[in-house]
Amino acid sequence: MLAFRLIMMLFGLLAGWAAGHALALRMGDPEVGQVNTLSLMLAGALAALLLAPRAERLAAQGLARLSRWYAGLSPRTVAAATFGLLVALLLSVLLGNLLRGLPFYSWVWSVLVTLILAAFFVPFATRHADAFGLLAFPQVRRKPGSKILDTNVIIDGRILELARSGFLEGELVVPGFVLRELQVLADHADPQKRTRGKRGLTVLEDLRGVRPLRVEDWDDPQLSTVDDKLVRLARETGGKLLTNDGNLGKIARLHGLEVLSMHAVAVALRPQVQAGDHLTITVTKSGQQQGQGVGYLEDGTMVVVEDGLKFRGKSTRVLVVNNVQTNVGRMIFAKVDKNDAA
Repeated sequence: MLAFRLIMMLFGLLAGWAAGHALALRMGDPEVGQVNTLSLMLAGALAALLLAPRAERLAAQGLARLSRWYAGLSPRTVAAATFGLLVALLLSVLLGNLLRGLPFYSWVWSVLVTLILAAFFVPFATRHADAFGLLAFPQVRRKPGSKILDTNVIIDGRILELARSGFLEGELVVPGFVLRELQVLADHADPQKRTRGKRGLTVLEDLRGVRPLRVEDWDDPQLSTVDDKLVRLARETGGKLLTNDGNLGKIARLHGLEVLSMHAVAVALRPQVQAGDHLTITVTKSGQQQGQGVGYLEDGTMVVVEDGLKFRGKSTRVLVVNNVQTNVGRMIFAKVDKNDAA
């Protein structure tokens, strides 16, 4: 960078001038001092020009580290550090008034006391930065009732049908770091991971057509894992975490968060009657096929019994063969238990 090298040459000239001026005062000869000063200024400028590339690289690395450190600062940490420094300054003023009565007092003691108090209170406050959340500006919009989607539940895909059915209420929120994780998976060299990533992006695209979907561009560089970021985001927004990860659900509940699990929903909606179960029903009418009998459970579920018409009006024990869920309800297909028929 030209500007940086010019600044370096300027510093070299100033350093050469200062060294030449100090040397001229010792020698006492003005003419020789001027020649030495010009020579030292030229030497300083040339030395700065030679060292400028390496100094430029070091400065670029330092600026990069400073930028990463600055980007990693959270509002809570800044608020905590500011509060700790404020307490240190107030206490240093009070202690300074007390120290002024001592015979050996000087301004150095005030500065030293301030530095000691700041070295104690600032790190202490930053370690407990969560307690200063009210002093920081909020980073995310707080909307209680919103659903924060996890990577696993997006790739699972069942959320799409749940949203279409109208049972999923509230605003759907996709964190920006979850989108980045899906993008990394979609570009992965492993075919299985690449397929999972592409499926997740496709599900989000279809989900946006069904329900309003908000992308929350929030991140906390201090948290290394996606699970920790999801928990922190749910705590700050007051939203519910929608996930299929059992361990993440346990951790979120320990933090007092509400967790919705697609697996728990699937288990709750699982049919109570499975293939191989035995039922006792009364065949009340004939079915569409010849010899079929039709009966009903207490909840009104239709049971179609193969060759069950001959048991019409009788209480019959049947064996469930299949359980079919249709748009109009559930149908059970069964056959007469051989032992009961005998």
